[in-house]
Order: sequence, then C-alpha cells, then structure tokens
Amino acid sequence: MTAIKHALQRDIFTPNDERLLGIVNVCKAGKKKKNCFLCATVTTERPVQVKVVKVKKSDKGDFYKRQQAWELRDLTVVDAKDASKENPEFDLHFEKVYKWLASSTAEKNSFISCIWKLNQRYLRKKLEFVNVSSQLLEESVPSGESQSVAGGDEDALEEYQELSAREEQDIESMMEMCEFAVSNAEAFAEKLFKELQVLDGANIQSIMASEKQVNILMQLLDEALAEVDTIEGKLSSYEEMLQSVKDQMDQISQSNRLIQISNTNNGKLLDEIQFLVNYMDLSKGHIRALQEGDLTSPRGIEACISASEALLQCMNVALRPGHEQLAAVNQQQKLFAELRDTFARRLTNHLNNVFVHQGHDQSSTLSQNTAELTLPKHSPLHRDLLRYAKLMEWLKNTHREKYEGLSRTYVDYMNRLYEREIKDFFEVAKIKMAGTSKEAKGKFATLPRKESALKQETESLHGSSGKLTGSTSSLNKLTVQGSNSRRSQSSSLLDMGNMSASDMDVADRTKFDKIFEQVLSELEPLCLAEQDFISKFFKLQQHQTVLPPLAQPETEEADGSVPSRMPPQADHRHSVSSEKDMVRLMMNKIFQSIEPELNSLIALGDKIDSFHSLYMLVKMSHHVWTAENVDPASFLSTTLGNVLVTVKRNFDKCISGQIKQMEEVKISKKSKVGILPFVTRFEEFAELAETIFRNAERRGDLDKAYVKLIRAVFMNVEKVASESQKTPRDVVMMENFHHIFSTLSRLKISCLDAERREAKHKYTDHLQSYVINSLGQPLEKLNHFFEGVEARVAQGVREEEVSYQLAFNKQELRKVIKEYPGKEVKKGLDNLYKKVDKHLCEEESLLQVVWHSMQDEFIRQYKHFEGLIGRCYPGSGITMEFTIQDMLEYFSSIAQSH
Repeated sequence: MTAIKHALQRDIFTPNDERLLGIVNVCKAGKKKKNCFLCATVTTERPVQVKVVKVKKSDKGDFYKRQQAWELRDLTVVDAKDASKENPEFDLHFEKVYKWLASSTAEKNSFISCIWKLNQRYLRKKLEFVNVSSQLLEESVPSGESQSVAGGDEDALEEYQELSAREEQDIESMMEMCEFAVSNAEAFAEKLFKELQVLDGANIQSIMASEKQVNILMQLLDEALAEVDTIEGKLSSYEEMLQSVKDQMDQISQSNRLIQISNTNNGKLLDEIQFLVNYMDLSKGHIRALQEGDLTSPRGIEACISASEALLQCMNVALRPGHEQLAAVNQQQKLFAELRDTFARRLTNHLNNVFVHQGHDQSSTLSQNTAELTLPKHSPLHRDLLRYAKLMEWLKNTHREKYEGLSRTYVDYMNRLYEREIKDFFEVAKIKMAGTSKEAKGKFATLPRKESALKQETESLHGSSGKLTGSTSSLNKLTVQGSNSRRSQSSSLLDMGNMSASDMDVADRTKFDKIFEQVLSELEPLCLAEQDFISKFFKLQQHQTVLPPLAQPETEEADGSVPSRMPPQADHRHSVSSEKDMVRLMMNKIFQSIEPELNSLIALGDKIDSFHSLYMLVKMSHHVWTAENVDPASFLSTTLGNVLVTVKRNFDKCISGQIKQMEEVKISKKSKVGILPFVTRFEEFAELAETIFRNAERRGDLDKAYVKLIRAVFMNVEKVASESQKTPRDVVMMENFHHIFSTLSRLKISCLDAERREAKHKYTDHLQSYVINSLGQPLEKLNHFFEGVEARVAQGVREEEVSYQLAFNKQELRKVIKEYPGKEVKKGLDNLYKKVDKHLCEEESLLQVVWHSMQDEFIRQYKHFEGLIGRCYPGSGITMEFTIQDMLEYFSSIAQSH
C-alpha cells in the first residue's frame, strides 16, 4: 500500500500541487467488483483545499488516472454501517449517496479517521459521522497495521515542512561528497550521525563557556525587577491621589446637578405661577362691571361685554395637571362661577324688562298704522336689542338654561305682538278688498248684498284655518233669450249674485292686485328682518351645525377640563339638529298667524271674484321664487310655498268652475242661440290671463288651464249645437268657432295653435255645410232634370245621345227652363236672404260672409248646368232665362235693400 501511495503521489498529485494524506482500496457495493482508490488530498497552496479523489487504474496500461473528485466541504454524512462489528462497507453522502466496499476494515477505519482529522484541521464544518466508533474520532495514533498509514499521515500532517531551495542544495552537495550515499544508505547515515554528535558536543561546550555571561544577565534582571517594584509603588501612590481628586470632582458634579435641577424647578414654578396669574386673574374693574355694571347705557354695555369676555376666557382656560388641587385655583373658579351666575341673572332680568318696555312702546304706535295698509317697523327694537348680541352669545356659552329661557320669552312675547299686528293688518286688507268689491257692485247696481253683509262675511273668514269652504262663482243654468236679450241676460246674471269674468271692472281687479301685492310686500321685509335679527341676536349662524338652545349637553375641553358646568336639561325639550332648524322653529312660533291669515285673505279674494286667483297665483309665485333665491329653506320661503299650494288649488277650482258652467248651460227653444256665454267668458278669461301672466314664472300652469278650457269649450259648443232647435246646428258651430278662431288669432296664444287651426277648420266646414243646406236647390226642377241626365251618363249613355232619351229630350229641357225666369229666381233669393238673416246673430256679423258664399255656390251650380247643356245638347241653342251677370245684380240688389 505504501508503494502505491508513493506512486500515486508522484504520478497524479504532485503535478497538481497536491499531497496525498489518506488512501483506501474500494469497490462499489453490490456490483461487479472493479477496484479503485479513494484518496484524501490537500493542496500545497493557500487557501488549502481538501478533496476526496477517486483514482482508477487505466484499462490500457499499468498507470493510474484521476476519474472523479469531490470537495470535502460538500460531504455531509459519513456512514460506517456498524460501529461494533467489523464491516468493510461505508457510505459517503455528497450531492448523492455513494456506497463503497473497502478491501479491509482497517483501511476503512484509517480513511474515515483521516477524513475526520482533515475536517477538524481545515474546515471545522458540522460533518455527521454515523455508526463510527468514538475511538476513531480522537486525535491519537492508532496501533498495528494502521500506524504505517494513519500514523505516518498524522506526522506528515503535523510536522512535514517542505525543503527550501538552499536546503536542497546542501543535501545535494553532501551527497556528492559521499559517493556511497546512494548505494550504501547505512554507511551514509552512520557518517551523518557521527557528524551530528560532533556538532552536539561543540554546542554543549559553547553553552558552558557562556555561563558567566548568563549570571551577569540574571543579576541585571534582578536589578530591573527591583526598579520595576519601585516604579509600581510610586504609581500606586499616584493612583490613590487621583482617586481622591476623582471623588471630589464627583461630589462637585453632583452638587452642580442638584443646583441645576433646583433652578429648573424654580423656573417651571415661576411659569406656572405666571400662567395662573395671567389667565386666571380678573381685574377689579371687570368684577365691578359684572356685579353692578350699567346695562342701559352704551358705555356700560361695552364694559359688561369686555368683562364677560374676560370672565369667559378665565373660565375656559385649559388647566394643566395638578392645578385643580391648588386651593387658590379652586377659590378663583368658585369666584368665577359666582360672578357668572350673578351677571347671568342680572342680564336675564334686564333683557326681560327690555322686551316688556319695547313691547309697550311698539303697541302705542300700532294704532297709527291701522288706517293704512302697512305693518309697523321693528327696526328700532332690533337696533336697541342688537347692542346685547355679544352678551347673548356669552350667555349661550356659559348659562345655557337662562339663554334658552330668554329665547322662549322673546318668542312668546313677539308671537303675541306680531299676532296682534298681523291681525289688524289683514283686517285693513280685507276691508279694502271688500270696498273694491262694493265699488264694482255699485257700478252695476244690481247686487242686493250690502257692505255690512260683506264685512260680516269678512269677519267670518278671519281667524279660520285658511281652508276654502266656499265654491267659486258659477252660473245657474243660463237661459239664452236671443240676440236682442244679451245685455238683459248679463244684468240678470248679476241680479243672481254670481260674479263672472265680465261682471268685474278691470280697474277693480287691478286695485285688488295692488292690495294683494302690498300685503306680500309688507310681509316679506318683516319676516326677513325678524329672521336676520334672530340669527344675529341669538347667535344662530345658519351655516354652523351645533346643538340648539333647547338641548345642550355638558361639554368637555380637549385637555379634560370643564370650562363651565351646565345644569341638566329637561327630558321634554325638543332637540333640533342645527341652528338653522332653530331659526326656522323660532320663526314658526313667532309668525304662526301669517299662514292662516294669508289663507283667509285668499279665500275672501277668491269668493269676491274667482278670477282673483289668477292675480294671486302670479304674485305669490313671484314672491316664492324671490324667497327661494335668497334662502330655499327659510321660514318665508316655506310659508309662502305652503300658501302657494292653496292659491294653486283655488286657481284649479276656478278653471273647474268655468268648465262646470259650460256643462250647465241650457238654451231656449224659442230664441236663436248666437255666441254662447261660455265662449264669451273664455275670451274674457284669456284676455285677462294674458295680461296677468305676461312674463310670469308659472306660465306652465296657465297653459295647462288653457288646454282644459278650450277642449271643454269645443265639446260644449258641439253639445249646444246638437241640442239647438231654433237655430240650425251649422249656424251655432260656424258662429262660435269663428269667434274662437278670431280670439285665438288676436291673442296669439302659442300653446293653443293647434286648437286655433282646428277652430278655423270647423268654422270653414260648417260655413260650407250651412251654405249648401240653406241654398238647397233654388232651381229644383232643373236640378232634378240634370240629375237624371247625369244618371244616364253614369249608366253608359253617351252625353251627345242623352237628348234622344224620351224623358230628357230638348222639349223637356226647354219646358223646365221656362219655369225659372229671372224674376222668380230673384224672388227666391230674396226669401233666402231673409231666412239667413233670421238665423244669424248680430254680434258676429257673418251675414255678408254667408251671403257671398251663397253667391259663389249659386254661380257654381249655374256653370255646372250650362256645362251639361253644352255637352249633352250640342247645337240646340238652349240657354238659361238669366245670365251670370243677372245673378250678380240679384245678389247685390238684395244685399243693398236689406
């Protein structure tokens, strides 16, 4: 094995600068045995690399070759299979497991021990040895056969040192001097041993000769040690001195630190005292102002405002931890609480007195405004009270309960004051409206109801809930007496006490419009001024969202301090979500009489004349639109919006009443119809509405009403025309639809363009129908004759052969023509004119139009007869007894004579 080891070192590992330290002859377990060697090597260059190399004998010769190599650091497990029994098998775990069978157990153990030593010397990695005896893992030289391999390896591993170049030269020169060195190694070794003994003897003699120098050296060393002891003593004394100085410096440093802490504490204490003095000290002047300050003079009010703000600042100061335990702080807080309660009580009593005194002064001026339609101005009261606005804000922040009590007192008082003023104001408005109605009735002198009755009606309407219980004016079954009785018909309608659109003078309606506008114009600034005052005086800014005065819990500062303690709130108080809602709630309580009074006034106006709802709808819509632009959620906007619903309802009732009147119209069986009353009323309504709704915001409501009314007019005109017995249906339809068409064309109502065209179409159709039916067959026998001629032609007889028919020959034609001379024709037309004149009414002036249409129709028939004569009786020379020129003269002379 030694020879093989040297051969492998020389041929394989020395060229690669490697040293072979361990070897084992192995073959793969379980297969056909092919021997090879596993070698443990290290490199001669640093850093040292440790490898396990597989060497195999070449198949072509006796030399060995390197087949495979593994780094020892890649080895993870060495498994010896059995530690107690001799077993030549072992496994090496690299990237995979390699199973080997050694030639002997001793070689296996020697190789495993070599691997363990190499790992301990160069790698020191955690390598797992399984089933390996602990004796193999100790750094001891094994005995027996393994000494030649493992022991020599260990010596070489521990003591081997490569010869230098000079040593190699010396060895070579020495061997050259002894020629027998190679042939006789024992003689050469003996010679070297003798020379080594000579050198050892010389070394011993040299050492003995230098004993004296050694003694001298030892003496010097003793002296040096003594000197060192002296120096160490001095250093110890110096160290003790320095330690004393260090202790003194530590004491000085500790004293300085305590002084610094004391200064810091004194500074902080001074800051705390200055903080309390600066923020919790109230001047004597402020205390005097809070206790006995004058709340009536401007200077006194300003002093109270400054004192209250200073007090609030002192009470709301954010105390630091521990301040509450100071007796002075508690005493100051107690003083502040007493001052707060005292001043809050004084302020509340004074403002209550101001409310009462200002109310008496305002009531004394109330009688001055009753004669005129104006509301008293409250700007002096607001101006006087706004001086206390900052004090109210202070009261709101410090004494919530008293603030709420003041707000309730103000609301209750102002509710009574405004209720009295508004009631008197609306009484004047109603009297003026009643006066307007009385003047209108005086002009007609037909209405039996007196002013006292109307005033009584006004009083009955006042104080009601505003709901309309009366119906709009209606006509009770009108009776049409004929064209000459229209004026007497209007007078009789007035005698019945029903106010239609034609019964009121335009000036009276305009006066009503001005009265209603004056009412709204007086209410609007009153409400806006009061709402603005409430927001400023009670500090209810509408853009902020806080709890209202009716409910406010106790608040706490960010640092945990409570600036002011509010009394517990009553459970029955209503909590409103924002100050904006609080303003609206107060306004609702103060002006709770406005909406019922407005509804009552509207009911009176509607009862006087249902057409007043048009004026009220326009005015109310405009004021609602204006109020919503200012504040959509304000009290004024909400109230006027609610009243607008009532006005719109009255307007719809007015339209429904007009339609009902149309449906209830009855006509006389003995007189002609003419223009129906509801057609005239629609014209008056449209003229009035176009005047009122010019540039109005709610034009859409009027357009919808127009459509309802015009459809009802159309339907009831046809109904009356069908029921008429005295006047032909075509005449009723023609005259009324002509009147409707003229009205719509004159007023140019865009939403009724389709109805205007429909009215024109109906008028034209019924005009043509009436002309044809009234004209009939003026040449009756001649017309029957030519109808027979046309029948023969229709049966297939040629026109030129008709004259050969016995019943339609030329003699028969001449006989029929002689029956209609010009004198008879003129007489018949004169009777026809009288008949048409009897049918038509004077108001519409359609006689000449109808007479001209009859002339055109008569000429058309005449030309038709001449055409048949020319085609069916050619060359006969037969003509009519009169010409077209004669007919034109007949029609003209008849029209002029009448």
